[in-house]
Amino acid sequence: MTSGKRSVVLGLGNTLNMDEGVGVHALALLERECGTRTSVEFLDGGTLGLNLLPLVEQTGHLLLLDAVNAGKVPGSIVELTKEQIPLFAGTKMSQHQLTFQEVLGLAHVRGALPEHLHLIGVQPADLSTGVGMSEAVRQALPEVLQRAKEILRRWGLLSETEGA
Repeated sequence: MTSGKRSVVLGLGNTLNMDEGVGVHALALLERECGTRTSVEFLDGGTLGLNLLPLVEQTGHLLLLDAVNAGKVPGSIVELTKEQIPLFAGTKMSQHQLTFQEVLGLAHVRGALPEHLHLIGVQPADLSTGVGMSEAVRQALPEVLQRAKEILRRWGLLSETEGA
């Protein structure tokens, strides 16, 4: 960890709106694959929005997993670095993202944006009320997990053998 700050993988989304819950589902799978062998915290942020500000400000490494509406083909992976993530409400990336973008914007204004910040998202196909995910989004999960592990390894939080 960097200077005593937390290292967190944060799954975002509403699991009652089909593909909107992909971040939470991906988080659970990633934690199962490498959670006990790393110092990274795996946290379900659901749709907590502004309630996540204290967590964001305590974090040195923050990897976000979420559904991201980027106008791409359903199931497409959307990956954004710290510099590419919209920090304010100008660009709505998902149904709850507006509030989380405000969380990142507030952390930035307060000088507490995590030093290492990365988003891995999936273009949703179905945001209707329901439990589960569309086939296109479900098929994207292995790539989400692979990319998440690559980021954690790049940050020195996961060894080459962990999460294999």
